[in-house]
Amino acid sequence: MSTAAAYAIPAADGAFEKITINRRDVGPDDVLIDVKFAGICHSDIHTARNEWGGTNYPCVPGHEIAGIVAAVGSDVRDFKVGDRVGVGCLVGSCGVCAPCLAGEEQYCAKGATWTYNSRVPESAQSNGYTLGGYSTQIVVSESFVVGIPEGIGLDVAAPLLCAGVTLYSPLKHWNAGPGKKVAIIGMGGLGHVGVKIAHALGAEVTVLSQSLRKRDDGLRMGADHYYATADRETFRSLRGQFDLIINTVSANLPIDDYLRLLAVDGTLVILGLPDQPLSVTGRNLAGFRRSLAGSMIGGIAQTQEMLDFCAAHGIGAEIELISADEIDSAYERVVASDVQYRFVIDAATI
Repeated sequence: MSTAAAYAIPAADGAFEKITINRRDVGPDDVLIDVKFAGICHSDIHTARNEWGGTNYPCVPGHEIAGIVAAVGSDVRDFKVGDRVGVGCLVGSCGVCAPCLAGEEQYCAKGATWTYNSRVPESAQSNGYTLGGYSTQIVVSESFVVGIPEGIGLDVAAPLLCAGVTLYSPLKHWNAGPGKKVAIIGMGGLGHVGVKIAHALGAEVTVLSQSLRKRDDGLRMGADHYYATADRETFRSLRGQFDLIINTVSANLPIDDYLRLLAVDGTLVILGLPDQPLSVTGRNLAGFRRSLAGSMIGGIAQTQEMLDFCAAHGIGAEIELISADEIDSAYERVVASDVQYRFVIDAATI
């Protein structure tokens, strides 16, 4: 067992502090990664502050990890020392259930092993739970490591390991592309990546944001149209327009208003997780054969596909690079929607 430096939060109401953690020895199928950059996802904040319950402390968040291979096990075939690699939300799954066999490990019937706060054998981690990417090194099975193409900087690639595939997966599943009208609700850490990917896929892209404050950014990133949802005229003028709407925000939105914006056979996909149950009127679904659906990240193969796609189209996240001692203030800024568009920790400062 080896050790690594990490930034951990000791309690829900605590502040991040530097600690030393254990990493398991590199097994035959393992890859040891020197972490270079770790993105901050809103899920990190929910978990660190125990807002979803079940957080184990000390907690080391981080599932948007970009780094360099430092060592490989004897049976590793796809990676070598010096390779540019990434780790996303998953570090394990059963491998034998129907979703796993279909390359959808995120829906593992027996429960996926998440990059942090998932139970693992006591011998593997210092507190019996996975510890994430706010650290200098991580050991991951080869099956859950992806390659980061040379066409993307490691810093702007890090958020793609969660935010990127979270948008890419539903856009691909619902066939966003030429001839399709796609709306992205929210122009934040998830939404801005979705705009870039949907545009690169060839869809006609509309941003639905509370205000027009980020309109110039949205158009620069590939949006064809940008509307303020605070203006009720938006919901009147766009009724029946979209084949696909992807909701990236976690606020309790008036879902019926957005369902009415769908064309016949259109789908509204929920990515953000509001804290209250959704309220939907049946006629807004039945009347035009509309669908309300959900989605979460993607499997490992699709994550690699997404990275290759982004490299080919020059897509990276828009980031603000911070040092590890700024994590607490970065969390406060994320909650206040004061970031354009994703914080990334420079692991050299850990």
